[in-house]
Amino acid sequence: MRTQVCIIGGGPSGLLLSQLLHLNGIETVVLEKHTREYVLQRIRAGVLEHGFAQLMREAQCGERMDRECEIHHGFFIAREGILNRVDLHKYSGGNSVVVYGQTELTRDLCDARARMGGIVVHDAQDVALHDIASDKPFVTYTRDNATYRIDCDYVVGADGFHGISRKSIPASVLQEHEKIYPFGWLGVLSRTKPVSPELIYVKHQRGFALCSMRSQVLSRYYVQVPLTDKEEDWSDDAFWTELKNRLPGEVAARLQTGPAIEKSIAPLRSYVCEPMRYGRLFLAGDAAHIVPPTGARGLNSAASDVYYLFQGLVEHYRTGSERGLETYSQRALARVWKGQRFSWWMTMMLHTFPDAISYDRKLQDTDLDYLFSSDAAMASLAENYVGLPF
Repeated sequence: MRTQVCIIGGGPSGLLLSQLLHLNGIETVVLEKHTREYVLQRIRAGVLEHGFAQLMREAQCGERMDRECEIHHGFFIAREGILNRVDLHKYSGGNSVVVYGQTELTRDLCDARARMGGIVVHDAQDVALHDIASDKPFVTYTRDNATYRIDCDYVVGADGFHGISRKSIPASVLQEHEKIYPFGWLGVLSRTKPVSPELIYVKHQRGFALCSMRSQVLSRYYVQVPLTDKEEDWSDDAFWTELKNRLPGEVAARLQTGPAIEKSIAPLRSYVCEPMRYGRLFLAGDAAHIVPPTGARGLNSAASDVYYLFQGLVEHYRTGSERGLETYSQRALARVWKGQRFSWWMTMMLHTFPDAISYDRKLQDTDLDYLFSSDAAMASLAENYVGLPF
């Protein structure tokens, strides 16, 4: 098989890039190691920057999002039992965020690719990248006990942190930067009405908590837990009790509880690799960078990668210019590191660290005091939360 761009990874990043390229006359093949059903049952974040939402519309995949999403003009930070609101609309110049589950977003992209005849190969195993430093790269994979080869102009690795794409870059070239946090998030998805019309981030001496949502009937809640905890250590009752203990009394009193549809513990990590291009291979999304979910930068950082790469590929195929592709890694990393800084700052400010000394705790309190006493500080938070310009 021959195509122009072979995309490794059929998650939202790979599918969105494929859809945008297709609409601009550029051929793609997407390889995904899991089945379509598996991809669509993964529970992920649901807070989208306004720029990401606009990309979905440009990809002709935003109709259901715009019809069913929640538009949030702010969120709350709770401390010492008091709710403080961050007015995103006021402090970001009228912008907001879109709350729309990643599962639904991925479904919209899958449906669009199928509707337009896009080639998405699920259950593609043993994917391998070949000759990516040459001008004739190709990709091989196996499916149903047969081996296939795809010749292409470029390869895009959107196959996540554990994928093969980043590992195909020589160790002598790749620089890796990583920070591991000493806790995780225990998340529960429940078919209950959200406790608040906007997200609530909670700083508490027992640990961080977050009240989020997927819709008006589907809620997502998190509590900070030690890395040694396992999902089976937490019954539904134990989770709800702990969450209520961390929430302000007025919020805990109206919390609706119910059976967990999904329960998991996610360790928190910050990670960036450089460069994001090697030869004819380009990395995008989690294949190149990971952030803690605090501040909702993960999927949104991937969206900016898709935007820059989409621009560069369209420019190349329309005009023959290599400028956008040659500067891709530099442009993408500049925005990635800003997202890393924001996520790190939110994480450091709102979590309880097991090895924290009194000096650290005082700085956390001072950070929050300053935030809610300064229009400039609030504007900086709002600007980053709704999304920096691409």
